[in-house]
Amino acid sequence: MHLWYFLPMVRRTNRIQRTNRRHRPKAPRPDLSRLLREWADGPLAQSLERLPERRPRFVTDSGIALERLYTPLDLEGTDYAEALGVPGRYPFTRGIQPTMYRSRLWTMRQYAGFGDARDTNRRLRYLLEQGQTGLSVAFDLPTQMGYDSDHPLAAGEVGRVGVAIDTIDDMQALLADLPLDRVSTSMTINATAPILLALYVAVARSRGIEPGALSGTVQNDVLKEYVARGTYIYPPAASLRLAVDLFEYCRRELPKWNAISVSGYHIREAGSTAVQELAFTFANGIAYLEAARDAGLDVEAIAGQLSFFFNAHNNFLEEIAKFRAARRIWARIMKERFGVADERAMQMRFHAQTGGSTLTAQQPENNVARVAVQALAAVLGGAQSLHTNGMDEALALPTEKAATVALRTQQILAHESGVADTIDPLGGAYAVEALTAGIETRVAAYLAAIERLGGTVKAIEAGYQQKEIQEAAFRAQQDVDRGDRVVVGVNRFVSVGADAAPSIPLQKVDPRLEEEQRQRLRSFKERRDGREAAAAVAGVARAAAEEGALMPRILAAVEAQGTLGEIADALRSVFGRYDPAIRI
Repeated sequence: MHLWYFLPMVRRTNRIQRTNRRHRPKAPRPDLSRLLREWADGPLAQSLERLPERRPRFVTDSGIALERLYTPLDLEGTDYAEALGVPGRYPFTRGIQPTMYRSRLWTMRQYAGFGDARDTNRRLRYLLEQGQTGLSVAFDLPTQMGYDSDHPLAAGEVGRVGVAIDTIDDMQALLADLPLDRVSTSMTINATAPILLALYVAVARSRGIEPGALSGTVQNDVLKEYVARGTYIYPPAASLRLAVDLFEYCRRELPKWNAISVSGYHIREAGSTAVQELAFTFANGIAYLEAARDAGLDVEAIAGQLSFFFNAHNNFLEEIAKFRAARRIWARIMKERFGVADERAMQMRFHAQTGGSTLTAQQPENNVARVAVQALAAVLGGAQSLHTNGMDEALALPTEKAATVALRTQQILAHESGVADTIDPLGGAYAVEALTAGIETRVAAYLAAIERLGGTVKAIEAGYQQKEIQEAAFRAQQDVDRGDRVVVGVNRFVSVGADAAPSIPLQKVDPRLEEEQRQRLRSFKERRDGREAAAAVAGVARAAAEEGALMPRILAAVEAQGTLGEIADALRSVFGRYDPAIRI
């Protein structure tokens, strides 16, 4: 039958339902406490007798106990306006924009970097062709640690975990044919962040692009390196000075650029819980802003150039609650601790990346499902940009195919799932709101403990954050070893025999690359004006010793063809190298 046959019936039914609703007497509201007691004594007790629960206790990855059932009683006393509010307004629990993804989707920013600059440039251009909407660059360990590719300590590491960048020529090759004035670029670099940003600006200027037209992010979060990752160079005080110097430069010259991305991602990868990830990240954020304020910068003025970077793990509801709690906590820190009045300066903008440490070498195809769950948590949590890991990243850097599947995962979420069509769709869910509040309370306790130790830097020097992360990682591994925490394909549902070996193709870095990169570096040094380069690099050392502005000197040095390693060595000659105390 045709649709027109049913339309009168549908209209009549709707009219009757509206009339019935108007005249129906209101049923008395049941006593919820009594209802729950009757449920617990009756159906629940009978069910448990027949079918006991799978575990005696259910907890999140952070150890937060999960109740069997959440109801409005779990949110009693909650002031909706104070705790949740509306999107785009303080405390931003429900999102930083009034329309969130209904107006603009998150930036799909796939992380890429391997081999030399030309290899990585090809991958970046490929990802843009596949629909990626932002660039994200990974650098190799020598670049992160301030060593040129010809340094003895660089041997065996050139181009392995990211792209090798020694010179302005390398940066030119990395950025070839990329529209720097139309696409934003994220650079995951910390101790050498000022040098990489200077190289980026120098390349843009050589193309006639003004720095003010550039948009992107430089991670520039060296404090988390002392806590979780280890790619620091200088002592913490000197590193803070470099970070703040970059703040001032970006405020003046690169207004569209995020001068720092305070990173919880690597803290989580080191083994922290979700609560520790937020607490230690915000402690670092506080330290940066206090250092900026002490240097005479206006916190409210620079707040818009500060962003965050978080991990998205498997515990779905806890991760969504974590992101929502993070916005609320940071808004309150900015308002109450720093006295910020402009609500835009209270907004916490963040990039999320799915959890690399959750990926398994066993049955790597399973990682596609893990990444989808984690990406969905980031979207439901309100991320501004997102990277999804490749299925093969527990074994190698992602192949082109794996990177494409990861990008398609985001595109399916954005365009097929419907989750981007309403704002904060899980807001008001009893379990999510209870977890959000629980995470906030526990983060506050950690921040208070760090304050009692004298602040972030003193706590780092005392090994507090490091010890907390190590203990959390140890407990989690014990849970896996005992089988209390199931990892599919690892401690349950394990493949045996021929099926156990990973069968997917892997990305390989050509072993000849290292010598080719060194040869390019030798040729670069032979062609340049060595005296001009040496004089410009010496200017960096003088500025460091005299406590002058460093970014203009570093920019002059890279434009005079000083290398990354030479500039880092100039800073090392003044600041020294950090050797942490060994604690047992």
